[in-house]
Amino acid sequence: MDRWQTIVEPFRIHSVEPIHLSTVAERDRALRAAGWNLFNLHARDVLIDLLTDSGTGAMSRDQWAAIQHGDESYAGSPSWYAFLESVQALFPFRHVIPTHQGRAAEKILFSTIGGPGRVIPNNTHFDTTRANVEFSGAEAVDLVIPEGRVPSALHPFKGNLDVAALERLLAARGDDVPVVFVTITNNFGGGQPVSLGNLHAVRAVCDRYAKPLFLDACRFAENAWFIREREPGQSGRPIPEIVREIASLADGMTMSAKKDGLANIGGWPAMNDDVLAEQCRNILILTEGFVTYGGLAGRDLEAIAQGLREVVDEDYLRYRIRSTAYLGEALDAAGIPVVKPFGGHAIYLDARALLPHVPPLAYPGQALAVALYREGGIRGCEIGTVMFGRRPDGREEPAAMDLVRLAIPRRTYTQSHIDYVIEVVRWVAERAGELRGLRIVQQPAVLRHFGARFEPLP
Repeated sequence: MDRWQTIVEPFRIHSVEPIHLSTVAERDRALRAAGWNLFNLHARDVLIDLLTDSGTGAMSRDQWAAIQHGDESYAGSPSWYAFLESVQALFPFRHVIPTHQGRAAEKILFSTIGGPGRVIPNNTHFDTTRANVEFSGAEAVDLVIPEGRVPSALHPFKGNLDVAALERLLAARGDDVPVVFVTITNNFGGGQPVSLGNLHAVRAVCDRYAKPLFLDACRFAENAWFIREREPGQSGRPIPEIVREIASLADGMTMSAKKDGLANIGGWPAMNDDVLAEQCRNILILTEGFVTYGGLAGRDLEAIAQGLREVVDEDYLRYRIRSTAYLGEALDAAGIPVVKPFGGHAIYLDARALLPHVPPLAYPGQALAVALYREGGIRGCEIGTVMFGRRPDGREEPAAMDLVRLAIPRRTYTQSHIDYVIEVVRWVAERAGELRGLRIVQQPAVLRHFGARFEPLP
């Protein structure tokens, strides 16, 4: 297929869902009712929903068929064993603990290993990870390489953790660090991958300081694809083999199966430490469910098991990465500032560069996201000062970047949908100087971007 330029989806459409073609007047009313927060919109009022790729993709024929095998026994269901086998085929950790989604896995793990005075380093913590670390009383420290904080910087693995910075942290505060985390791919930094070489280097530092290494592995298959395509010596390797090498460098993981599990719900923490696993299972039973279902129905365990087999398929991954790049290439060609190189699950608009007249504390990312919805019914997600600008002590300061993420649900939209997105983004970008910032008029204490309400600045 490499000789042809057309991106061919490696599937046929088996079922369709209607989209309401709303008007600007309808979207104006919806924005006012939602307090200019796109999380508060009714989904029916959204034309193209790129808010997140988490649990929003289309499941396959074989996943729906697997659902019919779901066994809802309270304990020891055959569906649990199917799930366990699929997870351990890629991530052979001794203990796999099912949860209803990734943030539940984070809550269980950080409730066990976090706490006041502790420090959790990561390349970059995403929103729920950071919130769960800080809710435990621990400090979340981001150690991504410098290029990972510059949207326009060209580096094949901008998600890499800064190994020298990690060494300095462990030398200074090693007793306070219960675990080192690496997020693959690095969501806040633009869906940027982490190289195998970097993971080997991080592993070596962890070994010197006797620290466990965990993965936030939500987009592991996309990361493995980038390793194969971009890292010297990795070309032609089977994707499952790369994933297993990634897993071999870690002592455990957290996972949202709503991303590269290709499922609508589910997740897990996994680990080799017997004592830690027992502590996590105790919390699981209190908060999620029994150890063999963890808050999931048997049918969902079956869907995840099948999804993990499909996500490492090379035809799927080639289409996934190439179709995301199609959006990025078109916007870049139009002169619209985007994070480069393009990530796997989303294209990130550099709102701070596109709206230089809107200061970070007036939330240029939110202003741009609101404009894309108002003009074209496209729902994206601010990844910037709204999401990350409030410190644990309540202070407000600009985030490292102000981005708008256009996250592409898996196997959901066609090329015509993406062509429409390109048209709308270009139209808004041409009029970016007319956009104004916003101020927050109401916000929750934790993860404020989910529930805050705004109003436009005069």
